[in-house]
Amino acid sequence: SKFSKALVLCKLAGRKVLDGVGQPTLVVEIFCTRICSTVMSSHSQIPENALPETIEADEKERNDSVNTAVEWVNESLSTMLRDLKPTEQCQIDELLGEFFANKVEERKEIERQEEEAKAILALTSDTPPPTPVPMKKKAGKSGKKMPVVEKLIPPAEPVEPVLGGSLAIGGASLAVAKAGAIVSHIPLYLHIALLKHDQESPKGMSLPLPMVTVLNCEKMSPAKLKLVKEVMLIPPVQLSFKQGIERILDIQKELTKLLENPSKMPQQADSKKGRTPYSGRKAPPQTLKRISHLGCLTAGYDNLEQLILLIQTACNNMGLELGTDMYLAINCAAHELMDYDKEKYEILTGIFKSPDEMVAMYVEMIDNFPFIIALIDPLRKEDRQQWSDIFLALGSKRFLIAEDAATHTSKLKIDQNINIAKCSGVVLKYLNQTKVSDLIELTGILDGQSYITILGSPDGESSDESLVDLAVGLGASFVKLGGLSRGERVAKYNRLLAIEEELAANGTLR
Repeated sequence: SKFSKALVLCKLAGRKVLDGVGQPTLVVEIFCTRICSTVMSSHSQIPENALPETIEADEKERNDSVNTAVEWVNESLSTMLRDLKPTEQCQIDELLGEFFANKVEERKEIERQEEEAKAILALTSDTPPPTPVPMKKKAGKSGKKMPVVEKLIPPAEPVEPVLGGSLAIGGASLAVAKAGAIVSHIPLYLHIALLKHDQESPKGMSLPLPMVTVLNCEKMSPAKLKLVKEVMLIPPVQLSFKQGIERILDIQKELTKLLENPSKMPQQADSKKGRTPYSGRKAPPQTLKRISHLGCLTAGYDNLEQLILLIQTACNNMGLELGTDMYLAINCAAHELMDYDKEKYEILTGIFKSPDEMVAMYVEMIDNFPFIIALIDPLRKEDRQQWSDIFLALGSKRFLIAEDAATHTSKLKIDQNINIAKCSGVVLKYLNQTKVSDLIELTGILDGQSYITILGSPDGESSDESLVDLAVGLGASFVKLGGLSRGERVAKYNRLLAIEEELAANGTLR
């Protein structure tokens, strides 16, 4: 009788574990008559140039947040979800959302009380507050107007706050989805597809195209180039996923050889229009340093042509042509380039460009290197006019993708019109309080507005492979998982290979 009944949730258990870069994160375990678990990815890493006190504060915040998440899972969430069926994803996600909303309100109330206490303390203090000294205006010459200094760029929008413990919400939702798939005796990707399409089984399923990171360019290295953070390879659509990964692996091996032996690199790059504003003296690339946390090669470069020449040489050595046999995507991470004192982007060491100049530079870049088919975060999200300008110039020819420039998932759901810069698509990440139902709803919104959906791994990735099943089940166009090194990255590529074989064997691979 015990096993003939429909399985229900008996208990949720949370534990603190480490992600792929040694940072603490959360694992949520689901107990029915069996067990499944999911490990959450942690939010993005701190900048390369962060101060020691910033790093220390970030580590403390992470630990506190994970400890809070473990407490929520083991106590409140375990009690709240007990006896519910793991197949009731929408109902469970609704309960999780209400629980989190209450926690947010509790935090706001605490902050309000703290502010009131500070105000009372200031009023009762014997020391009067300092009197502001009025600024003196310089007298101008008669008949002449004093120049008015205007801000040339919009200020940075405030960072979306992350409530400590929010990992518990995303972790519980994803763990329930995995348990629901097990109970239904179907793979997780099919379970997600059925949830998205109201239990109608899709006639066929396709795999997203991989954006595989092969080079991670250090922005704080002695080399000059700062414009590029990641260089990604995208295989042509006519290749199977397995064939595309094998080709990228071969290119990566050739890149490693060239970086270890710079003398094998040609010294000149072919350019139709001569030197571009972002180029400089052509020189061999910096010596290979290490494998980055993104699972790819790390090196510094002095200009963009040098970087492109390296990849072209690797492809030519293998008889491959960029633009036909392989394509490039560039993650600019422009928000990391802005010098707010100068109000310009530092694209090379000591070389700065305004947002309008960045648009012209990207147009010329694509003219010179037409095999670059996607730009990720070419501008800050605040430069909305320039996003529109570059989209008008390149949007019909190239994918303009917002990653950091994409607003938080919860805001996208509330306001579908003003929170995305003008772009081709967005990178979605399963982090913090994001729920499976949120991704289902949001990808439906994006599909309806003809945006491209990309499921992406954060910097602090875990070994859990569920992101891949989410991408396939949600019908994402691309996956951005990092490089083909490091176990937490490779596990996801292996999972995609397994899904491709399974769909092919079932005759449902499109």
